[in-house]
Amino acid sequence: MAAAQAPAAPAQPPRPALTLTSTAFPDGDPIPVKYTQAGEQVSPALSWTNVPPGTQSFVLHMRDPDVARNKTTEDQVHWLVWNIPGTSTGLAEGQPKGETLPDGSRQISASGAVYRGPGAPASGPQHHYTFELYALDTKVDLPAGADAWATRTAVWKAMEGHILGKAVYVGLFRRPQ
Repeated sequence: MAAAQAPAAPAQPPRPALTLTSTAFPDGDPIPVKYTQAGEQVSPALSWTNVPPGTQSFVLHMRDPDVARNKTTEDQVHWLVWNIPGTSTGLAEGQPKGETLPDGSRQISASGAVYRGPGAPASGPQHHYTFELYALDTKVDLPAGADAWATRTAVWKAMEGHILGKAVYVGLFRRPQ
C-alpha cells in the first residue's frame, strides 16, 4: 500500500523583479537635452525597487549599443558605477565628478571619472541609451583603470556568478539640428 503523501506547501508567489526608474524621462522616451552632451550633461536621477534579498552592492552601466567602437563589438561606455552600497535605493541627479562618489562607489566613462551624457549626432537615427542595473551578492571593490573599456571588462569579470537581479531602462537621443 502506498504511503499517503503530505499536501504540498502552497507555492510562494514570485518576488517582483528588480525595477529601475527615473523621474527625468519615461522608459523608452527621448532623454531631455539637459542630461546630454548637447545640454548640461548632468546625470539623471535613478531609483530602484524590489531589491533581491542578499544584495551587497549594485553596478550601474549606461551604454550606447548603437555604436560599434573602432569597428569592434565594443559599444560606448557612457557611465559605469560600481560598488554602490546594497542599501542604496538610487542615485540623485547630478552625481559629482571624480573616481569615488560620496557613498564610496566608483565611476568611469569614456570621458573619464564622470557621467558622459548621450551624444548621438543630429544626422542619423536616435540612439538607444541603455541603463542596466545589476544587484550583486558581493562587492566589486576594484579601482578604476585609465581605460573605461578595460575597467568595464574587469568589473564584468568580478560580477560573474554574483548577479541576483537585473533591471533595464532605456532613453532615446539624437542631437537637435
